[in-house]
Amino acid sequence: MIYVIVGPTGVGKTKLSIALAKKLNAEIINADSMQVYRGLDIGTAKVKETEKEGIPHHLFDTLDVHTCYTVYDYQKDARKKVEEIISRGKNVILVGGTGLYIRSCLYDYQFQEEEKQETFDDLSNEELLENISTYMQRDSIPVHPNNRKRLVRLLNRLQNGDVDLSKKSEPIYDFYMIGLTTSRETLYEKINERVDSMVEEGLFQEVEALYKNNIHSKAVETGIGYKELYRYFEGKCTKEEAIEEVKKNSRHYAKRQYTFFKHQFPVHWFETDYVNFDNAIQAVLKKIEGRNS
Repeated sequence: MIYVIVGPTGVGKTKLSIALAKKLNAEIINADSMQVYRGLDIGTAKVKETEKEGIPHHLFDTLDVHTCYTVYDYQKDARKKVEEIISRGKNVILVGGTGLYIRSCLYDYQFQEEEKQETFDDLSNEELLENISTYMQRDSIPVHPNNRKRLVRLLNRLQNGDVDLSKKSEPIYDFYMIGLTTSRETLYEKINERVDSMVEEGLFQEVEALYKNNIHSKAVETGIGYKELYRYFEGKCTKEEAIEEVKKNSRHYAKRQYTFFKHQFPVHWFETDYVNFDNAIQAVLKKIEGRNS
């Protein structure tokens, strides 16, 4: 059986995944697009060795930070791990906040090797939307009109035949999806606190090492917690401004995650109890036991 844990950043997915893995005889597969990279630890809130409690974790720390890793690559790797774990008679827990990674693994998306990527610099956002609408209904385009980067990516995928987003995909596995949630006020407070903790744990030192090694890969130039601090090391903002930007971008990302999960997946939502997290764990286990009985 595959159990999937989703939710916005900072809501407790890692802690829940380990607790459930121990109870459900499961192994954990990462579904976070940043945690696949080695050396991006503090800024991604990657699970620490001391936190794993002997549970096997897969697709964490598997790639050099220079590697260009696509959804197509993740789909192949994740499905291979799913089959391996199930063949050993164990359950799978897929955990992470990258919705497209999760969807590519669980649903029948047919990807191809990525071909040449066009930049479409000569097209406005509206013109990009017009081109995309030749492949799919305008009101079903899953990208905000102001998000140029995603519009360009989507048009490239459609032109290359990577996936036909106009068709509804179906799941290829039986899975149960668990979502952790909390009030927006509480979540934003926890995100701000977590960023402060990352700074105390050495986030600036982690990013400075990357910057001094002249690493300018896609991962560090787009990843929250890295791109903002690069601006600081480039002298474009103060340390305080960089920290506030990380907090702001993390909050915005959490909002986008909620929107994606609520519209794209059959999620069973559970409230995170930050005072006694065991309450959330027990609520999830009770639901799973009732479903399996």
